Amino acid sequence: MIPFLLIINLITFCVFGFDKWQAKKNQWRISENTLLGISLLGGIIGAASGMMLFNHKVSKKSFLVKFILVVLIDLVLLYRLMRH
Repeated sequence: MIPFLLIINLITFCVFGFDKWQAKKNQWRISENTLLGISLLGGIIGAASGMMLFNHKVSKKSFLVKFILVVLIDLVLLYRLMRH
């Protein structure tokens, strides 16, 4: 479980960084659903770190609301997994 979480968070962090880089160049972007989806897979720490470090999606209220929902879902799932 721990190796998976480390890998998914590293990937998520890199994807958020890449999307910000693409945004600065006005290039093709990664969809918000993809960003939220990889966050939901366990990458919430990587996503939050990428959002803060790259200043990415932090001013978009609709994305932040969805991201908070993803965090809550992940926390509930993690809690349930740890109980079994």
